Amino acid sequence: MPRKQGPKKKDAPPPADRDAPAEADVDAHPFKPGSWLVVAWPPDGSERLATVIDRARVESDDRDAPDQHHVRKDDLQRRDAARWRYYVHYADFNRRMDEWVRPARVVLPPSRAGPLAEAAGHGRGHGHGRASPGPGPGPGPGAAAAPAAPAGGSGALSVARARPAAGGLTSVADMEHDEHEGLDEASLREHEEVTKIKNFGAVELGRHVMDTWYFSPYPKEFYPGGFADVLYVDEVTLRFYRTRRELARAAASCRRRAPPGDEIYRDAALAMFEVDGREHREYCQNLCYFAKLFLDHKTLYFDVDPFLFYVLCEHDGRGHHPVGYYSKEKYSEVGYNLACILAFPPFQRKGYGRFLIAFSYALSRREGRVGAPEKPLSDLGHIAYRAYWAAALLACLRALPPDQVSTTVMDLSKRTSIMADDVAATLQYLGVARHVDGVPVVWCPPATLDELIRKHPVKPPFVVDEALHWEPFHTDVKRDKFSIRAKRPTSPAAP
Repeated sequence: MPRKQGPKKKDAPPPADRDAPAEADVDAHPFKPGSWLVVAWPPDGSERLATVIDRARVESDDRDAPDQHHVRKDDLQRRDAARWRYYVHYADFNRRMDEWVRPARVVLPPSRAGPLAEAAGHGRGHGHGRASPGPGPGPGPGAAAAPAAPAGGSGALSVARARPAAGGLTSVADMEHDEHEGLDEASLREHEEVTKIKNFGAVELGRHVMDTWYFSPYPKEFYPGGFADVLYVDEVTLRFYRTRRELARAAASCRRRAPPGDEIYRDAALAMFEVDGREHREYCQNLCYFAKLFLDHKTLYFDVDPFLFYVLCEHDGRGHHPVGYYSKEKYSEVGYNLACILAFPPFQRKGYGRFLIAFSYALSRREGRVGAPEKPLSDLGHIAYRAYWAAALLACLRALPPDQVSTTVMDLSKRTSIMADDVAATLQYLGVARHVDGVPVVWCPPATLDELIRKHPVKPPFVVDEALHWEPFHTDVKRDKFSIRAKRPTSPAAP
């Protein structure tokens, strides 16, 4: 006799994510990606809207067990909540200001911050939490630090075009002539997904602790769980460590107090070291890892052999302390004299970015060649270079002999080692380029020249030619199309 069947059981609901709070309690930790918060902003203590992009649980041995035997439930909940870190994007700020925050910095939870965000026109959430990074008032690299936005990309750190506004994904069609050329859409999307979140909150280098700006592909064992509060970097070797104790032990065993390579420049305050990527591969790779923390949307390669790295240092009685660097190809088919440039954040607004640019052209003059930064330039990189080009060309015009009443773009290019295209574009920007009967001429009366020099002065620190001890690698002049000696003289174009 067939057994009577009971009512059919309903399928059990899938197990809920144990890390996710109840649907009704949006204010319980951990907050969902896409939630809006009001967070205390460290620079001035102000309260700012931010959206959660990601979250991570940070294990800490000193919080795994309570200090006393009898603990209340509220204490355990506060202990568990304190383990969470939230990666947030501040509304209307550049994504360089994105950071990991502790729950203690959350001023208003999602239930109260959400209506504020909606009233401000940001909406309740952003899907996976990716807000639209606007230009925002976030602090930029500054005048001297403008080169911190790369002028280009070397084989160690290559340049990409700026990210599109309004949070759109960069398309392969927009990536012509950069390091992502040839990537399909899926690979590009995966790259942006991996690099959109910082893996370190700060980095310690020498006496300075710097907040990081971007993701850098350090080995994952240095940020287990996807995030680490601090990375410790030795300022001599640029090797990196997880704890300050490891850094101190390694520094005690190192007697060297300067970067590797050849010291090719020294004045009263600064020194420059030329480091060959082939001879000092580990140091150059470590330098690229470190620089990537402050350069957006770069691809890091491990083949640094074809490149030279110029490390700028402050020197004192305790040794040499790196403050910035730039890299360039040992031989460029298109005449680039600079690939990637960075002034480290604690040393920005001191003129070191401009000094690095001037130094690259000082080497070009020693080589008897014209040069240019690797293209395309970023917005900040273009501003920095245009300021240097303007000051250098105006100083060159002022230094012309009194009896010389005419000059040409090619003559200015030879005198400054700035490529003719950049000279012409800068003269047009300064408003001293004219066309007479279809012929480009430089028109700059003395009064106009004095006014422009006041607007675009040559600022310190200066590259002292007598302090530069460096010999170029000589090539066949006839085959080097960027050699000044290989160029034919031209007739003056300005009356």
